[in-house]
Amino acid sequence: MDSTVSSTPDSATTGSQLATALGGGSGIDMTALATNLAQAEFGGRLSNIDQKSSKLETSISQASQIKSDLLALSSSLGSLIRTGNLAATPSVANSIVATASLPPGSSGTAGSYSLEVTQLASPQVLNSPAFGSASATTGSGTLTLNFGTISGTSFTADPSHAAVPITIAAGATLSDVANAINQSGAGVTAYIANAADGAHLVLKGQTGASQAFTLSASEASGDPGLADLAWTPATGAPSRLAAAASDASFKLDGIARTASSNTIANVAPGLSLKLTGTNVGQPTTISFSDPTSGISGAMSDLTTALNALMGELKASLDPANGGLAQDPATRAARSQLLQLTSATVMPNATSGDPKTLSDLGMSIDKSGNFTLDTARLTKVLGDNPKGVAAMFTTGLYGIYGTIDGLTRNLTATGQAGSLGSAIDKYTKLKSTLADQRGQLVTQQDQVRTRLIKQFASTNSLVATSKSTLSYLQNQIAAWNKP
Repeated sequence: MDSTVSSTPDSATTGSQLATALGGGSGIDMTALATNLAQAEFGGRLSNIDQKSSKLETSISQASQIKSDLLALSSSLGSLIRTGNLAATPSVANSIVATASLPPGSSGTAGSYSLEVTQLASPQVLNSPAFGSASATTGSGTLTLNFGTISGTSFTADPSHAAVPITIAAGATLSDVANAINQSGAGVTAYIANAADGAHLVLKGQTGASQAFTLSASEASGDPGLADLAWTPATGAPSRLAAAASDASFKLDGIARTASSNTIANVAPGLSLKLTGTNVGQPTTISFSDPTSGISGAMSDLTTALNALMGELKASLDPANGGLAQDPATRAARSQLLQLTSATVMPNATSGDPKTLSDLGMSIDKSGNFTLDTARLTKVLGDNPKGVAAMFTTGLYGIYGTIDGLTRNLTATGQAGSLGSAIDKYTKLKSTLADQRGQLVTQQDQVRTRLIKQFASTNSLVATSKSTLSYLQNQIAAWNKP
């Protein structure tokens, strides 16, 4: 028995067959007619979506550019302040003795300091008796680190620094003991040193006289040996103390000072130090750079950058060609920038010190452009260089802090009225339009296919009618022959 297999042709095959079928009949190009009718029905709506999409793309592009430029301005200003010459930066004449830096948020000072380092801060280093190798067993039990100060053969425990017990398992090796100490979180580093007489367990603490330590042992019953690692200044061999814990000793401007670390923050106004060597009896000088020329250049560059940003905002808000003419975030950005020169950037400034960009000579003209009065800037730099330099720090207050805060508010995503939120909104709208366009294109194609099928049926009837008419005409002609 024969079987018939039927299949549904795809739209491309159907269109091809219909186009062939429409070659005769009425003589009208029914495929083109169906396409034109479908386009006429959906063309207006598709064109409207394309226009809206194009406007949204312009809005997204312009808002993204403004956001990017705001972030670049803030980042560049921060980098310039951190690595540039906008503050009175300290330097040490004898670089072997120390390196100097500005404390965070400091603008330095106009003076200088003398520095004499007599002793560097050092950690205690404790050496164990020699073992055959790092894999030699040590016995088991508990080792306890106690912290405090050592003076001669006496040890005074620090009540604020709790003792740290360390459990040593049965069968532990010298390497296992080192690992256990390192994992205890005691702040003491342990490692194995291989010397001519064998392997030694070396313990190294933190710098500072109060970071000295002793090591006591409680041996497990039947597994002795751990006590060989114990040490106190009263009973232990002095040779095992390879280095004693000590504070740094130095004189700043002739005044004796001590510190538990060689890195000393805020040791004096505008000064942090990292001690690296000694210069007993030979004081060196710490001086500060002059930031005047750097600040003048930075103010000029800032004026130029702000004007470029204002130009972008003006173009984007243009009612005729701007993509953000109705965008509240863009208007807010322009408004806040126009208020920048009068904003108090140094609320903590003392009386007489500059507090605003206007105090440094920056203003807004009638056209909304930033201008810089260089003569006024030069005068205030000469009259109050420290006050001006204080405005160029990366602290909470200052020009950078103000511009950075403004930038964060204007560019944040998820914050009402920000450029970030505007970009997110426009992007979602554009995506919605793309979905709507896709649906309309699908509907248009469906209408075109339906019309082609309808026209094919009509054309077939016309072709049949033509064939019948032709037959009748031929018969009549035959009958009428003489």
